[in-house]
Amino acid sequence: MRPSDRLVVLFARAPRLGQVKRRLAAGIGDVAALAFYRITLRTVTRRLARDPRWRLIVAVTPDGTRIPGLGRRIVQQGQGTGDLGARMARALRPRGPSRIRSVVVVGSDIPDVSASTVWRAFVALGRADMVFGPASDGGYWLVGARRRPLEPQGLFADVAWSTATALADSIASVPRAMTVAEIDQLDDIDTRSDWLAWRRRMGTQAR
Repeated sequence: MRPSDRLVVLFARAPRLGQVKRRLAAGIGDVAALAFYRITLRTVTRRLARDPRWRLIVAVTPDGTRIPGLGRRIVQQGQGTGDLGARMARALRPRGPSRIRSVVVVGSDIPDVSASTVWRAFVALGRADMVFGPASDGGYWLVGARRRPLEPQGLFADVAWSTATALADSIASVPRAMTVAEIDQLDDIDTRSDWLAWRRRMGTQAR
């Protein structure tokens, strides 16, 4: 496959005070949660944008907003309407004529997302129809699919988002005829203790 056959869609929320990382903000405050999100979003975008093995799009919510500071060459577009499942399902099936053969949707708030972990998702799609990257809290930081001529019905239906069953619910929604793979589990930063551990790790790496 050529780089133009692969698409990474980075799901992002406009970085506004009180609108991002709300569970984390309950423990550390809105200002610190916003600062964490801005740093993580820019770091992950930079890591993924410089990799030549795929094309990157940053999908932003709410529609019509543009995130500053990501670089002029970064393509930004709206996620569209609907709940998270509807928006991810839409991103996994690009419309119109396209060379794209596999799409990976990645969360923008997981600090350990890297080009190597995302690449493992594309490798997994060489043998499976869909791939998930589990998060340690029961959710997931990545979902990917091979482009198929038929749209799977019911994908991401009845998922309890932001709960410990989000990954299990999502996998259960995949049609039985489709094969599923999983790759690396990464840690989400959703509590004060998560955030403190991340800060300690960042401080150690900076030395």
